[in-house]
Amino acid sequence: MKTQVVIIGAGPAGLLLGHLLRAEDIDCIIVERASAEYVLGRIRAGVLEQTTTDLLHRLDIDARLNSEGLLEEGFCLADGERLIRIDTYGLTGKHVTVYGQTEVTRDLMDAAPQRGLEIIYEANVVVLHDIDGNAPYVTYRKDGCEHRIDAHFIAGCDGYHGPSRQAIPKSVAQSYEREYPFGWLGILADVPPCHDELIYANHKRGFALASMRSKTRSRYYIDVPVTENVEDWNDDRLWDELAVRLGPQAAANMTRGAAIEKSIAPLRSFVFEPMRHGSLFLAGDAAHIVPPTGAKGLNLAASDVHYLSEALAGFFNHNDNDGIAAYSQKALARVWKSERFSWSLTKLMHRFPEDGPFERRMQMAELDYISGSEAAQKTIAENYVGLPL
Repeated sequence: MKTQVVIIGAGPAGLLLGHLLRAEDIDCIIVERASAEYVLGRIRAGVLEQTTTDLLHRLDIDARLNSEGLLEEGFCLADGERLIRIDTYGLTGKHVTVYGQTEVTRDLMDAAPQRGLEIIYEANVVVLHDIDGNAPYVTYRKDGCEHRIDAHFIAGCDGYHGPSRQAIPKSVAQSYEREYPFGWLGILADVPPCHDELIYANHKRGFALASMRSKTRSRYYIDVPVTENVEDWNDDRLWDELAVRLGPQAAANMTRGAAIEKSIAPLRSFVFEPMRHGSLFLAGDAAHIVPPTGAKGLNLAASDVHYLSEALAGFFNHNDNDGIAAYSQKALARVWKSERFSWSLTKLMHRFPEDGPFERRMQMAELDYISGSEAAQKTIAENYVGLPL
């Protein structure tokens, strides 16, 4: 097979890039190692920046987003006793939208056939070849046979563990990483949210988050040591801990229910540079990971593929190399600012093992300052809703 761009990975980053390229009449094929059912079974975040929803609106893949997405005009920080509301819409004029990543993926999948976007699922042993030149190709195995796709460029949208990043020589790359000493223990339940906006809580017992997927489905988290086992947390124990950490106001409105899904997700910050080598481009989790504090993961992937689709459209449709040459630097500038915000919010709202009474009082002082400073709230708000593209 031959195409202009091979996209590795059919998560939201790869699918969104594929749709953006097809909208510019650029041929592309997506190769995904897992089945479509497995991809849709991944439980992920659900807060979309306006930059992300704007892309879906532009592609006219927004019918369910428009009918089911929840527009949020703010969120809350809690210190165990009170809720500090950050009026993101009033401070920035922008919304975020609560709409699950699984639903975004489903919408992009469903729209693929009518847009001529080819997706090859269950492609095993994916290998990238000749990425240093201008005639790269990808091989994979499916149904017992080896297949080859020749292309002009390869887009690695295959996540942290995919083969794309591994294909870049270590001699030309630099990675930056911080692993956190805790994970997020999450519970998904068909119960109404305890609050109509997200609550990030800093309690002396640890962090908690009250979130939602819809008006009838809620997602809650607490931080736990990385050594913790999810089997040690039955539903009642987790609900009891959430009620304490979120504070009395949220606890009074909390509805308990049986877990649909329960898991512990480790937290890390990770950035890989550069995001382009030869004819290979990285986007999304293949190039960077952020802690879920601040909900930047999917939104960063969306900004990556926005930049990349513009660069590829310039190359193929206008014989312009400038966007290709600038992609990595342009994408990384936004990546690092989002990493900074996620890291700072994580530091503010979590208790680290090495922290003592002084660090705890610094967190409380910072939250108290935020509660009374419009300037501080505006800084948080403009980062939360997403920096300009």
